[in-house]
Amino acid sequence: MNIVEQHTILHTNTVRDALIKLDQLAYDAILFVVDEEKKLIGSMTDGDLRRGFIRGLGFDDHLIDFIQPSPKFIFERDYNLDKLDLFRNNHFKIVPILNEEKAIVDILNFRTRTTLIPADAVLMAGGEGKRLRPLTEKTPKPLLKVGDKPIIEYNIERLKKVGIKNVNLSINYLGDQLIDYFGDGKDRDLNIQYVKEDKPLGTVGSILLVDHFSHDDIIVMNSDLLTNIDFADFFQTYKKTDADMAVATTSYHVDVPYAVLEVNESNTVKSLKEKPRYTYYSNAGIYILKRDLLKMIPENQFFDITDLMDRILEMNLKLVTYPINGYWLDVGKHEDFKKAQEDIKHIKL
Repeated sequence: MNIVEQHTILHTNTVRDALIKLDQLAYDAILFVVDEEKKLIGSMTDGDLRRGFIRGLGFDDHLIDFIQPSPKFIFERDYNLDKLDLFRNNHFKIVPILNEEKAIVDILNFRTRTTLIPADAVLMAGGEGKRLRPLTEKTPKPLLKVGDKPIIEYNIERLKKVGIKNVNLSINYLGDQLIDYFGDGKDRDLNIQYVKEDKPLGTVGSILLVDHFSHDDIIVMNSDLLTNIDFADFFQTYKKTDADMAVATTSYHVDVPYAVLEVNESNTVKSLKEKPRYTYYSNAGIYILKRDLLKMIPENQFFDITDLMDRILEMNLKLVTYPINGYWLDVGKHEDFKKAQEDIKHIKL
């Protein structure tokens, strides 16, 4: 039973049916009463039933006699993250999401999903992981376990928590194992699709193999990362800067163990810095881009994400960076994998 089925009840059901469903929902006990076409009629909680009984209603009365007739809701194509923050800050816990016909198509539970980012996701999961052999001889790198679950599962769960439902996995090496593990995603309340390269297409070329994107923005990321990046803030930054593409970055420090002399063209010393530290920002393997940019990717050709960034700059489009302030680790080598096993004991992903 998916989340919509859990939280909806037909207006022709009995009061007893409603009580049973509310009891099963426990902490999340709220029902949305719908008609035969799943159109929202009203909402109902234990308190609504109790107040109805106090007014003299009984088990033989219609559910509509107990409901709140004007519940809050969100249209699936008419919301932004600021509006969702307003719902959460006003202590709404569970909100139905309606289509244009006012039928319930999803339920937002702020306990399990912090927000709803209107984007699709593509995870690159086709690499051979040669530097991690022999661990990857029979297991694809994204399915290597860190702690009690595969690396890629942390990323999919984090995307789900911010409302991403359409997840595309670009697979190749031992890709059937990923299909067997995640299936179509229905048991996770996700829609997981797979694309497979017939030949290497680079870090972004395989995106063109995806049949359909439901949103105008796409989150692209490597699947072998461990990170607690704030996807909601990342997306907000991308939208508020009116960027065509945003790339997440991680800081990289270089400590020079000597005094550094800064000189001009005639070798005259202008300044002296004692053992300075220089900070650089490196590509963290997580991106958000407008779907329209896919037109810039050549079909059936090797094309890296850096090639796309070069084209964006050449065309004077807007490319912005987003520094990751939290945890980030690229699990590429054995020492990274060992570090991940220790880090996972102390960080929350």
